[in-house]
Amino acid sequence: MARQSPQRPDADEPELDDTTASAAADEDEVDRPAADRALWDELQIDPVEIALPAGTGFTLRAYRPARELTPTDVAERDEDDPFLARRQVVETEDDEEVVILDEEFAALSTEEEDEEEGEKRADRRRRGRTDAAEGADEDAADEDEDEADAAGDEEVPVFLTHRGKLLLFKTPESLVSFIRSGAPNDLSQLDSWNELSERVEPADIAPLDEDTYELDLVVENLRGGHDAWDPTLLIEAGEIARDLAYALRLPGVLDMLSAGSSLDDLDEALRASVNGGIGGFMGRRRLKKIGAQTASLGWRTIVGKISAVVDWRD
Repeated sequence: MARQSPQRPDADEPELDDTTASAAADEDEVDRPAADRALWDELQIDPVEIALPAGTGFTLRAYRPARELTPTDVAERDEDDPFLARRQVVETEDDEEVVILDEEFAALSTEEEDEEEGEKRADRRRRGRTDAAEGADEDAADEDEDEADAAGDEEVPVFLTHRGKLLLFKTPESLVSFIRSGAPNDLSQLDSWNELSERVEPADIAPLDEDTYELDLVVENLRGGHDAWDPTLLIEAGEIARDLAYALRLPGVLDMLSAGSSLDDLDEALRASVNGGIGGFMGRRRLKKIGAQTASLGWRTIVGKISAVVDWRD
């Protein structure tokens, strides 16, 4: 949910002293018991709340090894697919085949014995070089396979998406209704999906604080200047934006947040600034060198690209 500034009490309403306010807060806590996390911990899926300029909605997110997931189908949305494996195309440099005629083979038989022996030695050397090259190719192939295995084991985000669209629900009830409906979506490929659809209740849709993101506030916060920047807000925005960009296959957003980009420098400086000591001091110095206008324009683009692929569900 979007952060709201505290409201002043009406003139006709009596102000609460510290003791009364504390008692009221304790009563509210009793009235709103913490949601049971057992279901989410068991199924390794989490409810997420995302605030965008168009509104606030609930969805689901999970992390799984990349090899276990089929990416969302963006064929209808965008034919550009940066997550397809890059395959090296081996092109034949010379299509001509060297044909050794029968008479050339016959001519070889007339060569002197020493020349034949020389050819044999040369052939053995060539075979040795070929075997060494093949061994090197096999080693390289093994390294590529190891890298592919490591990439396949890496956990990546997957959201409640369908055909390249993020499904956002304005109420827990509508989200639960969708989960139970059996409607197609990309989370249904998870082994735990069927159990979730049988057990989930609206009361379970209670995202943790760390799973609540306020993308609607980012641009305005950056426009306020360095002294007004909220590190927690901006760092969390970067985390959810990267996850969404990966899951929704948004190459433009990934590029804007990639290592070495200006927004990635902003993220690193913010993370450093919240630490104490010399690291925090250096982080704050780095922040002063980052243009507020550039950062706000970049984030406005990111929020716009994400908003464009949201499918709002009531």
